[in-house]
Amino acid sequence: MKTCLIVDDSKTIRSVARRMLEELQFTTVEAEDGKQALEVCTKNMPDVILLDWHMPVMNGIEFLRALRRSEGGGAPVVVFCTTENDIERIQEAIGAGANEFIMKPFDTGIIESKFAQVGLL
Repeated sequence: MKTCLIVDDSKTIRSVARRMLEELQFTTVEAEDGKQALEVCTKNMPDVILLDWHMPVMNGIEFLRALRRSEGGGAPVVVFCTTENDIERIQEAIGAGANEFIMKPFDTGIIESKFAQVGLL
């Protein structure tokens, strides 16, 4: 079973995403900011990371840059999941190493489609 790290400062978003991902047969792990997410990745690198942009302590783009510089950090598929829809922000995320982008709000079908596009399903 593949593992997905859900990184979002909203407990509600993490809970909803966890339910959707478990329906898609993923084991889930959660972090409420980028710093916690890096700690999780250091201990056990997930297969995929569903990543919010705006978080306290360390935001999504800072986390992504740090992840991609870390040992084994090139391996996980990273899907940004955010309200950011500015093309410059999307390009920044892709340039930093994101594989895909999902706009909030989202549903299981959207996650399933994006995960299929990046070869996870």
